[in-house]
Amino acid sequence: MKKLYFIAIYPPQEIIDEVKIFKQDLALHYENSKALKNDAHITLFPPFSREVSLESDIHEAFQKIDTLHSPFEIKLNGFGSFANPKNPVLFVQPESNENLQELYWRVRERFNFMKYNFNPHMTVGYRNLTYENFLKAWEIYKSKEYKTKFLVDKITLLRHDSSWIPIAEKKLG
Repeated sequence: MKKLYFIAIYPPQEIIDEVKIFKQDLALHYENSKALKNDAHITLFPPFSREVSLESDIHEAFQKIDTLHSPFEIKLNGFGSFANPKNPVLFVQPESNENLQELYWRVRERFNFMKYNFNPHMTVGYRNLTYENFLKAWEIYKSKEYKTKFLVDKITLLRHDSSWIPIAEKKLG
């Protein structure tokens, strides 16, 4: 049996709750209920499918990620978007951060079986967000203010069991 896994950075619960308010707005006013299914996070390695029998290998690779890196701060500043007509995404925008890039490359050292572009963001709207509703929402969100920051002191490995559940953490430092 196969399961989905991914690696992410989660902000503190208060930021998850603040971002959920934006997700609720998109669900209520822009018919985008699917974004409410996941807590706010920054993906370091996107979802991948593996046999559950190989989960110990995934754990082993996860534990080998070099996290001998001091905890660091991420600043979230406003909103961004991927205006793809087939799959538009609206997100909270992290400011450019060398430490985040470095952490991404350390994850890529151990999880290198899949190529993808690292474009750090905290998704607010996607999946069942139509392009028409995305454009309406973007008119509001492109100039909307939202600024906060949080300390990244760990990364999380998750598995999908009807919802995403954390199955391992690795502290920085």
